[in-house]
Amino acid sequence: MAATALSLRARRAELLASNLANADTPAYKARDIDFKAVLERQQHDQSAASLRVTNAAHLTAASASGVTPADVQYRVPSQPSLDGNTVDPHLEKAAFGENAVQYQTTLLLLDRKIRGLMTALRGD
Repeated sequence: MAATALSLRARRAELLASNLANADTPAYKARDIDFKAVLERQQHDQSAASLRVTNAAHLTAASASGVTPADVQYRVPSQPSLDGNTVDPHLEKAAFGENAVQYQTTLLLLDRKIRGLMTALRGD
């Protein structure tokens, strides 16, 4: 689960960084993912039987990060701008900071899990 959460956090960081980079772009719509919903769906999908792809033209269930285009949602602006841009830089910076802390926490969790396995393998 930690590896899945880590890839989702990385994808969310990309989306939030894109929002910040386009804060002054006219008509740009801020995007984000519902982290909890996507993580729950992926856990459910991993427990279900996987589908077999028999043709290269078949659609895959998710991208490498596990986020499908349908998971990316547009953010509803609290105060829309005159040029149609829905990015609120203060909100995006706060979300980016929170996501960065959660990413680091997930890395720490994964690191401790790996260290515990290594300790068990060495017999220390």
